[in-house]
Amino acid sequence: MEILALALGALLTVLCVLFVARPLLRRSTGRDEALAASGPAEDARLRLFERRDRALAALKELEFDHRTGKVSDEDYGALVGPLRREAAEALKALESEERKEREEARVDVRR
Repeated sequence: MEILALALGALLTVLCVLFVARPLLRRSTGRDEALAASGPAEDARLRLFERRDRALAALKELEFDHRTGKVSDEDYGALVGPLRREAAEALKALESEERKEREEARVDVRR
């Protein structure tokens, strides 16, 4: 009985490892290849999304730390302005890129 329990445990362990490692072992999909083959415009857009996400995450963390007392009112006041400006600049840049893409799409449709 003990050997059966050990064998069952080993089998379950192997199945769990294979299940967890499955994404690493699979072949690349067309989506992976499309991401790898993206052009400079798409790369720039992704960088803008990352910039926006970093700024918003930093703001969220700063707000949390201020509410929990880890950051003083003075430090919060000094840090929140630049972070808000960074987030706003990233959002404006993204809006500008999206506006350009819409205009280019309109020009393509007219042709």
